[in-house]
Formats: sequence, structure tokens, C-alpha cells
Amino acid sequence: MTKPTPLMAIEAAESGAAAARQIARAAPLFRNLGARLRDLKPKVVITCARGSSDHAAAYGKYLIETRLGVPVASVGPSVVSLYNAPLQMDGALFVAVSQSGRSPDLLRLAEAAKSGGALVVGFVNDETSPLAELADVFIPLCAGPEKSVAATKSYLTACVAFLQLVAHWREDAGLLDTVAKVPGWLDTAVDLDWYPGLRRLELATGLYVLGRGIGSGAAAEIALKCKETSRLHAEAFSAAEVVHGPFALVGPGFPILALTQDDVTAEVTRGTLAKAASLGAPILATEEGIEGVEALPVVPGLPAEVGPLAAVASFYMAIHKVARARGLDPDVPPNLRKVTETV
Repeated sequence: MTKPTPLMAIEAAESGAAAARQIARAAPLFRNLGARLRDLKPKVVITCARGSSDHAAAYGKYLIETRLGVPVASVGPSVVSLYNAPLQMDGALFVAVSQSGRSPDLLRLAEAAKSGGALVVGFVNDETSPLAELADVFIPLCAGPEKSVAATKSYLTACVAFLQLVAHWREDAGLLDTVAKVPGWLDTAVDLDWYPGLRRLELATGLYVLGRGIGSGAAAEIALKCKETSRLHAEAFSAAEVVHGPFALVGPGFPILALTQDDVTAEVTRGTLAKAASLGAPILATEEGIEGVEALPVVPGLPAEVGPLAAVASFYMAIHKVARARGLDPDVPPNLRKVTETV
């Protein structure tokens, strides 16, 4: 008997539609926020998130730093929730990212940011959550219900929220056009078949996931999903950082999954992959033309800002099959639950 399609795959396949909902509903909110930020001129942006939401924040960090020139720092919630440290955030933009908006430590840090003088923005999927109520500016992710423990469309819609934030903050016509096309690109990405390549992970015990720049958050997200769904010990590294100490593990029997995007990081990443291939490592990559590297199918002609999002969407549609081949249920990872509340 054929097993039913996992919720994870069903929900991931809705990512394009979820992005379209967010764009339609939240564009006026982002337009107003962009005008407010142009007046505020924050010297720093601070993010607060955990898990997949933090990986979306890493994507946002590179977008903000490279497109706006404003440094972005991630503050650990325990700085306030456990250490009770007073934080000075006068004039800063504080962005909290969460699916549930209910974790006590995240709420404590958002409250401290507000008391410390920051403009608090919440990217939250649960519109009835305490974080949505606490934020000075609440932006709904519009992912809709997500029942699989492994987050998919909520991660991608959080990334789209950061893309909208930057596009409207800059009043960038090119980026706004990119935003409008994201839903269609995500729909195309979920139809690409990464499973023939990812099947080599079914017997693996560990791997590296490589990304660079705006692809770093996507690499971290893919590594997390390898752990969550398939009990594969995956570590995410920059394609520059991995050639230091971590490269000692590279060789036959140790797979690498690499993400590239069409920007200044591509050539350096290609060099890293060529070096890894020369050591006999099995490599899967979103890049063609490197000897010893198996190219994964990608949506052609994507802007650099969208490449990592499309890659994650394609990955989601294959990793659940790897999990099942390893005898696991991708919707119900061991030791985990959907909403995790930390202090």
C-alpha cells in the first residue's frame, strides 16, 4: 500500500501560494514600515529568533547589510530572559521572527527591546500570539496552518518578509519586481525533483551543507531539516570557512550539499567544490560544470536574492522521501514538538 503524502510535503508545496498571500496582504504594511525606517534611519538592526526562524533572520541579515549597509546583529534571548542584562537599543530596529510568537524568552527580549528604545517589528505566523500584540509593527507571515513539526512554508514566508522589508525600505523598483515574481518561482521550484540526487544521503551518517552570503541561512535550514527529518548529522558552513578545520573530514563517503547563487560568491564557492571533489567527496550542488560534482535541477535565471529560497523549496520536496527511506516519519521527528517554549 502506498503511504500517504507527508504533511511536510503538502505544506511545503503551498509555499508559493503562501508567499502570494503575504505579498497581497502585507505590502501596504511594508510600504508604511519602509517610510518609517527611512525617517528613523536606524544605525543597527537586531534580530531575535530560534531554529528555522533564525535561519530566515540570517537571510535577512545579508539582505539588509548588502543592500542597505546597515549592520545586523542577532541577540540571544537568554541575554535578557536568564542574564537580565539591560540592553541599550535606542533608535535601533528590532525584528523578532517566530511561527508561534509564544516562546517566553523571545517575548522577554522583545519587551526589553521596546523598553530600550527600539522599534519592534514582529514577523509572526500566529496572528493571535502575544508577540503579534506586543510588536510596534506586526507583519503576518500568512503561511496558514502548519501541522508538520518540521517548518517549511513558514520559513520561506519569513524570508519573503525580509525581502519585502528591504525592497520597501529602499523603495527599490527592481527588488519590488523580484518580490512580485517570488510565488511563481517557488511554485516552479517545488516541482523540481531533487530526490535522485539526495538518495545518496539515505545511507549517509553525516554531511556538510555549504552556502555563502545570502545563501548561508538556507544552508543552515537544510542542515536542520536533515537532522529533524532524517536523523542525519548535517553541519552548515560557509564555503570559505569550511576549507579551514572542517575540511579535515572531507573525502570519500562524506557527502557535501552545496548552494550557490548568481552573485560575487559564486566563483569562490566553485573553487571550494572543485577542491572537495579532488579529494573524492560525493558532492551535490546547485551548480553545473564542475568536474566530480552532481548538479541538482534549479529554476533558471533567478535573481541572487531568490536562488536560496528556491533551493530550499526544492530540497523540502525531496528530504521527506529520504526520511521515509531511512524508516522515519518526517512529520513527527523524535523528541520534538511543533511549538517549543524556551526561557
